[in-house]
Amino acid sequence: MRTEDIFLLMNVQEFAHYLDDFRFMRPVSRIQNHHTWKPDYSHFNGHDHFDRLRSMRHSHMVDRGWSEIGQNITTFPDGLIAICRPLGRIPACIKGANTGSIGIEHIGNFDAGHDTEHPWHPVHQVTIVAVNALLCRKLSLSPTTDTIVYHHWYDLNSGVRTNGTGSTKSCPGTAFFGGNTVEDCQRGFIPAIRSWAPANTTTTIPEPVDAVPKGVVVTDRLNVRSRPTVAGTILGVLRRGDQVPLYERTTAADGSSWVLVDRAANHWVAQRFISELQQPT
Repeated sequence: MRTEDIFLLMNVQEFAHYLDDFRFMRPVSRIQNHHTWKPDYSHFNGHDHFDRLRSMRHSHMVDRGWSEIGQNITTFPDGLIAICRPLGRIPACIKGANTGSIGIEHIGNFDAGHDTEHPWHPVHQVTIVAVNALLCRKLSLSPTTDTIVYHHWYDLNSGVRTNGTGSTKSCPGTAFFGGNTVEDCQRGFIPAIRSWAPANTTTTIPEPVDAVPKGVVVTDRLNVRSRPTVAGTILGVLRRGDQVPLYERTTAADGSSWVLVDRAANHWVAQRFISELQQPT
C-alpha cells in the first residue's frame, strides 16, 4: 500500500484487508459504477497513478468547485485501487443518488471501440468485479441492479432514475461488461460479481504493477496475437506509444522473439517492436 496526499493506493488483497478494518458510520445501500471517459487508458503510463488522481481532484475542486474529489474509489488499468474521497463521506457522482452510495470511477473509456480492446482490460475487469464484490460482502448487499447502479440510468437534469431514458451519459460505457443498460448489467456484470463474491481474495489478484516490467510500442501498428508466432490469430492492435506489461518472453521456431503482454487473455506481440522502459527506483 502506498500513500500520497489524501490517496491510498493498493491491490485487491490490500483492499480486502482495508475493508475488513473499516467501520462505516453512514448507511450505504448502493454502489455506483462510472468510467472516467477522460482520462482513458492512453493517459495512464503504468506508474502515474497519483498524477492521474491529483489531476482529477484538481478538476473537481477547481473547475467544479467541489469540496473534494468526487469519487470514493478509483480503479486503474493495471488492477490497482485507490481510496480517494473517504468512504465515510457521501460521493459527488450521480445527481439524485449520492446519499447512501459509494462512488467508483474506473479509469478508461468503455464505450464500444475504445479501451475494452486494450490488453490491460482483462486485468482491470478482475479488479472491477472484485471491488464490487468485496463492497457487497462488507455492506451485506445482495448484488442486483438496485444495489449496483450505473450513471447511465439517471437523468442528468432531474436526478431521477429512468433506466437510460431522457438526458443521460453513456457512463460506465456502452461496452462495460456487455453494455450499459439495466438488462446488460443483469446479464453480464451482476453474475460476475455474484460468482466472485464467495471467492478467497488471494485467488484473483493481479500482479503488483511494480513487479512487472513495462514496454512501449515503437511501431505505428502492432498486431496482438493469440500465440507467440505469426500464425497466431490477430486479437487486436496496439499503436505507437501504447505501454504494456512484459510478463514473459519466448522464441518461436523461426527464431523470432515474442513477449506476453496480457497473462489473463494470453496476448502476444513481436518483441522487436517493443522497447522496454526503465523502471523507477
